[in-house]
Amino acid sequence: MPARQREIATTRAATISVVSNTVLVVLKLAVGIITGSVAVISEAVHSGMDLVAAVIALVAVRTAARPADEEHPYGHGKAENISGTIEALLIFGAAAYIIWEAGRKLLGEHEVENLGWGVAVMAVSAIVNIVVSEMLFRVARATDSVALEADGWHLRTDVWTSVGVLGALGFIALTERYAPALHFHWMDPVAAIGVALLIIHAAWKLTVTSARDLMDVALPAEEEQVIHDVLQRHSPPVRGFHNLRTRKAGSQRFVDVHVLVDPQMTVAASHALSDVVSEEIRQRLARTVVVVHIEPCEDECDDSCGPNCMVHLAG
Repeated sequence: MPARQREIATTRAATISVVSNTVLVVLKLAVGIITGSVAVISEAVHSGMDLVAAVIALVAVRTAARPADEEHPYGHGKAENISGTIEALLIFGAAAYIIWEAGRKLLGEHEVENLGWGVAVMAVSAIVNIVVSEMLFRVARATDSVALEADGWHLRTDVWTSVGVLGALGFIALTERYAPALHFHWMDPVAAIGVALLIIHAAWKLTVTSARDLMDVALPAEEEQVIHDVLQRHSPPVRGFHNLRTRKAGSQRFVDVHVLVDPQMTVAASHALSDVVSEEIRQRLARTVVVVHIEPCEDECDDSCGPNCMVHLAG
């Protein structure tokens, strides 16, 4: 996908997420106050964190789309990784608040009123977030956007928690109607704690996914295998390779490799080979910057050549 088209797609998706989260925060907060449900209020807090995360994601995808400049020669892709990490930390904070508030309600007297409003807003929230999260995941896969993927997981977690709160409120409503003496209102803060635990689980996954690339972790094994396959396919001009280094920043991949060639190969021929290899890697791995260092291959081959010596393997 061309850079400009990717920017438009990611920005549009992030904007839709901001709008949908704004509407849900207002609805949940209003209904939470009307019903007195700590579970609904906890969901409002959760959606508030989703709103903050969506705004961060919107800023991140716009920043990541900016081309490389003198101050940022490798581009701005890591803005998405920073965004995902911040979003995960926000979720941890929201979960802590929900557990504290639910525990306080659980230890005291707690009544939930106007249950129909709570059930309705949770159902609307689940439906809206299913639609928006699917859209975010689809765009994230197409653009390889870490920020949109993180935002999508935020909303998908909101779907699970909304369904949990919906079930708790629905059960309370049924017992109020058919067995009012049982008084199951304690299920409301318990459902809120369940929401918080699911949020913590999602936050941990987001932290691992977003922060790993900040440490310049190598590309996944299957992507590095693509690079190996390309280089091996260009043997015998490529006699071997070593010092393969890979990393990722947002959706941008970086590949640096030393390629061994015939010592008698001309500069022009080695440069042409480098261009062919680089272009093929870029074709196989989207949004990849490839740097190939050409080195002369020694005339004699032995075990010291390493596992990527094509001449030694052929012999």
